[in-house]
Amino acid sequence: MRRAPFLRALRISFSPRHSSPRSYPVLLSDLHIRRHQSIASSPSLHPGRPSSTADMPRLNPISQAAIDRLRSFKPPVTSYDLVPVSRRAAVLLLLYADARGDLRVVLTIRASTLSSYAGQAALPGGKSDSESETPLQTARREAHEEIGLPGLDYPLPPPFTVEHLCEIPCSLARTELVVRPCVALLHTFDEASGRDADPETELIPRLDAREVAAVFTAPFRDFLFQLGTGSEGDQEWYHGVWTEWWGTQWRMHQFFVPIDPTRVIKPRAHDHAQSEAVHKLKEQESSGEVTRYRVFGMTARILVDVARIAYNHEPDFEHNRHTADEDLIERLRGRGRLGPKI
Repeated sequence: MRRAPFLRALRISFSPRHSSPRSYPVLLSDLHIRRHQSIASSPSLHPGRPSSTADMPRLNPISQAAIDRLRSFKPPVTSYDLVPVSRRAAVLLLLYADARGDLRVVLTIRASTLSSYAGQAALPGGKSDSESETPLQTARREAHEEIGLPGLDYPLPPPFTVEHLCEIPCSLARTELVVRPCVALLHTFDEASGRDADPETELIPRLDAREVAAVFTAPFRDFLFQLGTGSEGDQEWYHGVWTEWWGTQWRMHQFFVPIDPTRVIKPRAHDHAQSEAVHKLKEQESSGEVTRYRVFGMTARILVDVARIAYNHEPDFEHNRHTADEDLIERLRGRGRLGPKI
């Protein structure tokens, strides 16, 4: 595993999120989530875990409560370790607080998908490398390779640190990969010096992003709402449709994250493929073909599910009552469907 150099890569435009509470019809407690011992309960995998959120002054009360819920979340029994390594994958939901204390999540536009899905967003992540690799190790390794976030064995530049919060029940990708989401918090406060750094200007633009055409962020709590916020509130943010998959009704969520092409600088290209992808995305944005980044499919479903857990509220749009796809994965595994992937 190599150390990621911190080179200037991109500048990202941000849309501040209102932090006032909203009303919700159903509490997450209605979902009857089962508990079990998981990676989230292993102290050895939580280096530097704080005992409270008192050392995170940037978090507002709503965000602070959300982080506490994620820290204490214990996922149900998973089939992740029961499927072949070739079927395992993990993604990283990296959260941080913006200047308002609201949580934002880091997303990418993958270079390899631009030819088929203009402006399609994804979470950093990818397939497992070995039988012994944990979901967290997979997610951090892939985040290192894709966006330049230092791996588990390397520190971030001070005062930044990453705290692993929890793992979320697995989702099943259309390619029949079993995907384990790992949720982490980017800490920005140095107790020794009292310095509170801004990741939007001091870290994210310096990451040496690879394998992607862009890195951007979205307001995390907005994945519970039909409408955008701030100056974008009167434009389309959410669209969803019901579809059938493996004999079940599955809600296909689509979110449209606004971008400002005049303020977005793409990563420094490391090879011809990335250079072509960055150039193509710039053309799509300048021509008006891409004015928003589209978050949909499994990525959108994962973001909705994690937001439900974090904020203990249900979305104000139609959605599946259950979280993730563990039951479907177990059913398909029982049929012998999820064998080694060739």
